[in-house]
Parts: sequence; structure tokens; C-alpha cells
Amino acid sequence: MMVRKARKNARAVPGREKRIDMTGAETLDVARDAIWTIVVVSSPLMLVGLVVGVVVSLFQALTQIQEQTLVFVPKILAIFVTLLLALPFMADALHSHMMRISSRIIGG
Repeated sequence: MMVRKARKNARAVPGREKRIDMTGAETLDVARDAIWTIVVVSSPLMLVGLVVGVVVSLFQALTQIQEQTLVFVPKILAIFVTLLLALPFMADALHSHMMRISSRIIGG
């Protein structure tokens, strides 16, 4: 609502009546939407990496295995499987973000 009011009050550049400048509120809205999309898309992989890292670290602490490279293989495998499972969701989130940006560009 506030963005539409700001857009109505935006000044056109002399000689280019069709051009409408992007307001500060619109810029912040697009940036907020982009940051939220990044968080939503990356969170499944980050959460799986966090959980697997904690579980392997707990296993290392309980068995007193002090191998530094033991964490990497399970974490990489778990993130890869999660990527395969979450890829449709991630693609849908990115597609909807692109549609929102395109509608803003087309709408002027």
C-alpha cells in the first residue's frame, strides 16, 4: 500500500514521461524479498549440515575418536541427498521470486 502511494507521487524525468523511478520503499521491498528467498532456499541444506555435524561430533565425543576429516564425508553425502530431495522446492521458490521481480518490471 505504501509503495503504491510512493509510486504515484514519484516524479517523472523531464523529456521521458513514461519512465517511473523506483522509490526507496520499492528498493527495500525487493531487497527484503530477495533476502527472504535466499533464506528459504538455503535453509534445508544448512539445517541438514548442522544436524549431521552435531551428530557426528557427538559420536566422536562419545567414542573418543579424534579424526578431523570424519565429519566431511557424512556431511557431504547428507547435503547431496537433501539437495536431490529439496531441489523441486528450491526451484519453485526461485521461480516464484523471478515471477515477482518480472511482474514488478512489467508493471512499471
